[in-house]
Amino acid sequence: MKLKMKKEFLKIIAAIVFIFLCAQPHDAQTISSPDRKMKLNFKLNPAGELFYSLSFNRSSVIKSSKLGIELKNDSGFINGFTLKSADTSTFYEEWQPVWGEENVIVNNYTELRVSLVQKQKSNRRMNIVFRLFNDGLGLRYEFPRQENLTYFTVSEEKTEFNLTGDHKTFWIPGDYDSQEYTYTTSKLSEIDAAIGNNFSEIGVKSFGPSNMVQTPLMLTTDEGLYINIHEASLLDYPAMYLVVNKKDYSLTTTLCPDALGNKAYLQTPFQTPWRTIIVSNKAENILASRTILNLNEPCTFDDVSWIKPQKYIGIWWGMHVGVNTWNYADETNIKLNLVDWSKLIPNGIHGATTGNTKRYIDFAAEHGFDGVLVEGWNVGWEDWFGAWKEEVFDFVTPYPDFDIDELNSYSKQKGVKLIMHHETSASVTNYERRMDEAFRLMKKYGYDAVKTGYVGRIIPRGEHHDGQWMVNHYTRVLEKAAEYKISIDSHESVRLTGLHRTYPNWIAAEAARGNEFNAWSSGNPPEHETILPFTRLMGGPMDYTPGIFQIKMDYYKPGSDMQVHTTLAKQLALYVTMYSPLQMAADLIENYERFPDAFNFIKEVPVDWSETKILDAEPGDYIVTARKDKHSNNWFIGAITDEENREFELPLSFLNDGNYNCTFYQDSDNAHWKDNPMSYLIETRVVTKNDSIKLKLANGGGCAVVLKPM
Repeated sequence: MKLKMKKEFLKIIAAIVFIFLCAQPHDAQTISSPDRKMKLNFKLNPAGELFYSLSFNRSSVIKSSKLGIELKNDSGFINGFTLKSADTSTFYEEWQPVWGEENVIVNNYTELRVSLVQKQKSNRRMNIVFRLFNDGLGLRYEFPRQENLTYFTVSEEKTEFNLTGDHKTFWIPGDYDSQEYTYTTSKLSEIDAAIGNNFSEIGVKSFGPSNMVQTPLMLTTDEGLYINIHEASLLDYPAMYLVVNKKDYSLTTTLCPDALGNKAYLQTPFQTPWRTIIVSNKAENILASRTILNLNEPCTFDDVSWIKPQKYIGIWWGMHVGVNTWNYADETNIKLNLVDWSKLIPNGIHGATTGNTKRYIDFAAEHGFDGVLVEGWNVGWEDWFGAWKEEVFDFVTPYPDFDIDELNSYSKQKGVKLIMHHETSASVTNYERRMDEAFRLMKKYGYDAVKTGYVGRIIPRGEHHDGQWMVNHYTRVLEKAAEYKISIDSHESVRLTGLHRTYPNWIAAEAARGNEFNAWSSGNPPEHETILPFTRLMGGPMDYTPGIFQIKMDYYKPGSDMQVHTTLAKQLALYVTMYSPLQMAADLIENYERFPDAFNFIKEVPVDWSETKILDAEPGDYIVTARKDKHSNNWFIGAITDEENREFELPLSFLNDGNYNCTFYQDSDNAHWKDNPMSYLIETRVVTKNDSIKLKLANGGGCAVVLKPM
């Protein structure tokens, strides 16, 4: 009897111990995505170092990888940690973007919040938060308000991505000042970012080490996985780059430095941007992912009625092809406030004249465009590029041949908005001093969108386009513009990280090699537009400026071998495959008048969508995308290819019942991006959701399709 009681007593004690242990934090934690396909593991080793790993469908994606942040004059948040607590939770919501690729976005994840203490460092505290979605992971560092940590300087971030092999990689060199490179496709072990020195057309370059690349970084594995690494919600922190270890195929974060070589100046409480890993066994799912967007905070504005997607034309391409200039005169050595601009001799080819702007307003009104961008309207263009000048533009004084009052009245009569242009010349301190005055002028004349530019070396001198100071500047511009109900299209800015959820007035950005490089350089190879959606556009929409009809530049400059490296039909398809709520019909309006039937597609294609379906895709090869107009039941399909010709058989099962009028804008049988780029066909037939359509794409070509319910 006593023996039996003793056994029962021991069982009770064992149960109590088990319950007690289960209630305590462990050095290892595991969570799964809502669909159970993704798994995240976190652990501490005996030295108090932090590690995580990630798997998808039981296949390793990220092997055990270190986490940590180094501080200046301190050993930092690298080791010596003990686990204080580990809390898991789940989250589900459906939210509606102000504008976007669909009406409703699902935000569903499992979260692990790990609270850590450095006992040997006066009990300093740091949290790491993991959010695991069905298609990827977000992780970030948090520094709570605490007695023993207030102000601190980050010397480096050491987040590792320990990959499983020598993956195929789509990359551009790590440059603190520019993303305007064509992509190189190679194995990780073959990366040599010194190739950036070959891009002589990029005016300002600031390279890191030769094994440093930019994000978003796209990778594919021999096992058929697609992996995208980037960041989300970049605020008050420098942009992230990746240093490649070619021997063990690991990536380690490094941050853009400031003028003193420091990376970030922080004060608790603080949370870093999210580091993101998007994973799938289908390339289409990478493009369909909304994880980066979901990792950003909800819209910060109560009223968003003033933020409008739009299609526009502009006085812009003429400068790139050499028929116009931004500058009014051809003087040099000009000081902004010491010049009587009316006495300068005009060069005769200034683009932003009152008469030319009226011509563009008339064209926009006739063809249903929302706005007209005018570059070169304001004084200062004569003498700035490369001079590293502080006082270049004042953003309020028009040239003598640009009558801002008359054009304001004329555009209102025509029902067309003018789009402002603020080229800061990278003299950012100058722009910040003058922003209020510039935005007041815009409101006075009814401008509600501005294209900002940052061409050149940054002032404050020693800062970079991607450093913490500039990241904060871009945020200040968004917030200041919102006070005046103005939307921003930034060029030469930091790459996007999904912040258009929080600041939907950041309606577009460039931050990559755009279409204009085709006008005056070696251009963009045919594969370029098949890579950008997997890289730059993962963080947000791009103002790529498609729609060039006059493909070869010898039309303007006899003997020139420069050209756009696509067919005309592919330029149409880009309006669907390259998402942006701000889309430009970028060519000269006289070229659209030469091809009115092809121009009809640009007139019809929307810029705001209720549904998006990625029908077929492979990075660097091809993309086929279908989108439904937010304001009608019309569908639009865009298909593009690299230098290879391709055919696609597309089921139309996504359509509703009934007949659809289907119009194809496609390459002709003998079209070719180099040999015959402007040859196209337009065909129409009736289809239903039970049908399939065949698309035939020429080398470097594309196809655009319009489907309208009958």
